[in-house]
Amino acid sequence: MAIARFKKVTMECRDPERIGAFWGDVLGRTWKAYDADSGGVFGPTPRHTIWLTRTPEPKTVKNRVHLDVYALSIAGLEVLGATVVLPKGDGRTWTVMADPEGNEFCAFLREELPEDRLHGLVVDCADPAKAGSWWAGLYGAPAKQTDFGYTVEQVPDMPILTLDFNPVPESKTVPSRVRWEISVPSFAELEAAGATQVSPGVYADPEGNEFGVVLRRS
Repeated sequence: MAIARFKKVTMECRDPERIGAFWGDVLGRTWKAYDADSGGVFGPTPRHTIWLTRTPEPKTVKNRVHLDVYALSIAGLEVLGATVVLPKGDGRTWTVMADPEGNEFCAFLREELPEDRLHGLVVDCADPAKAGSWWAGLYGAPAKQTDFGYTVEQVPDMPILTLDFNPVPESKTVPSRVRWEISVPSFAELEAAGATQVSPGVYADPEGNEFGVVLRRS
């Protein structure tokens, strides 16, 4: 039974001001600091928010969660502070890039930018079908297998088009710096579905991917 609704994307970083301004420019949204340690990249609705918080921990491994974005050119992203990690090629229609702190994202070039430049939220995992099916059930959303893994679409309240689960050979070793937040009617229902509490307000799915949780009144 569907119990979850999407709330927003969250990101930990060393410098929220710098990274927030970067993502505001990339997505055509507005960065606004809340205090010295946090702030938001705001779009047309609260669901479009990317919330950034400061962490003292440096980035040490490839992020297991990343964003897929639309852009006009790779050079334009580099001017904003991005760097190329892996050029387009070998069957890839996208370029793997990193923001100024090394957080990876994939850039898909378009001659004209859509109104919303954030296309997908992508999760690396050992078993894409298992992870994708779990989230599809939690959201009550349709899911399908793709050439690259497993994708969940039409997620309730999520302005991002797809939630994608891709296979990777490496295991998860550190907490995710990029996560998403959901709302649920009760923590008990979430735990009964198979989620595990990591800390107050933070849970992990069966593959260990952390996500934020808040209670929903209705």
